[in-house]
Amino acid sequence: MADRAICIGPAAASASYLNADAVLAAALGTGCDAIHPGYGFLSENPDFARRCVEEGLVFIGPRPAIVAGTGDKAQAREIAREAGVPVLSGSDITASPDEAIAAAATIGYPVLIKAVAGGGGRGMSVVADDFELRRRLPIAIAEATAAFGDGRIYVERFIGRARHIEVQVIGDKHGSVVHVGERDCSAQRRHQKVIEESPAPALPARTRAEIHAAAVRFAQAIDLDSAGTVEFVYDTDTDVFAFLEFNARIQVEHPVSELVSGIDLVAEQIRVAAGLPLSFGQDDVRVAGHAVEARVMAESPERGFIPMPGTVRTWAPPSGIGIRVDSHCRAGTVISPYYDSMIAKVIAYGPTRDTALSRLDAALAELHVDGVTTTVDFSRFLLNASIFRDGLMTTRWIDQTGADEFRATREETR
Repeated sequence: MADRAICIGPAAASASYLNADAVLAAALGTGCDAIHPGYGFLSENPDFARRCVEEGLVFIGPRPAIVAGTGDKAQAREIAREAGVPVLSGSDITASPDEAIAAAATIGYPVLIKAVAGGGGRGMSVVADDFELRRRLPIAIAEATAAFGDGRIYVERFIGRARHIEVQVIGDKHGSVVHVGERDCSAQRRHQKVIEESPAPALPARTRAEIHAAAVRFAQAIDLDSAGTVEFVYDTDTDVFAFLEFNARIQVEHPVSELVSGIDLVAEQIRVAAGLPLSFGQDDVRVAGHAVEARVMAESPERGFIPMPGTVRTWAPPSGIGIRVDSHCRAGTVISPYYDSMIAKVIAYGPTRDTALSRLDAALAELHVDGVTTTVDFSRFLLNASIFRDGLMTTRWIDQTGADEFRATREETR
């Protein structure tokens, strides 16, 4: 649907979509006046945001100072603390295993090793003792350095039975900041989301309201002027939540918020980037019904979710009432090993959660893909798991139990 497409480099991300010079050259050479960075690659790179401004281009996202300040997780934690948002106990940036071990002794095991920059589970690891911390820290530093060019690490208290609750926020350049409800992204494997939904199920009304208020306080503290997401960890045993991080961009799972609110978040991003006020206020946000999204990955759940590149021979997406499919795929699309393995998002909306889940399950059954192995069957397994149906999914359930249960069911059917 684009007017024009520009080749910005070879397949390796470092030579193309992570190459700021190539992206800027393409924009300037075609007379563009703005760049939308999407939700990956350079979307949270403060240097890229700054260079866009210097070249006279509008960066459709938070201003560079916000991207820089919140992209540093240690700095974002301090902003949250000063804004009165609950924060998990954690360390300063640790320069050595001995410093990390000393911090863990104060925090108490288990702890989570986290990269200061980036996300997606890279540079992140749960450790239960000094030996494991000393072993995993260099690996986490190497992962963070390779993925983000920043090897700084800190450790944070780890919650075993946690849910991942995040709040969609958006602001404009006139001082308005609003939230567009919350999403539950607890269905994760290796810290990467698999299924997301809105609103979050089985969440006490008081807690929901407090999470919304905390997210808005954080967004106001940074004077947010675009779309972003405030992420929280929710302790299911104590009904307590705490700040995790802030994503200064639109996220993969934003469609579920759009469907339950009726607000086009990307259109609002473009609107506020042009200097216009938000087209709605907090009192105008009405979350109605339920939406759930499954990420379709070119991966093999039975082989530890390893990427499965290849060529799509058949692509027949689902349709029907309440179904939305976001994808670049068609017959002949090559799924390369150089980029993220997500090939589509299938989103379902319904007046109730049960309806939305049933519609998504039916849509995934209807999706027909040949040529590459996908996670469709695994997503359908999750949708019908009792822990998910009851709204009690925790962030570690897939890694600890769910993946093995899925493989066992597959073996039984053979």
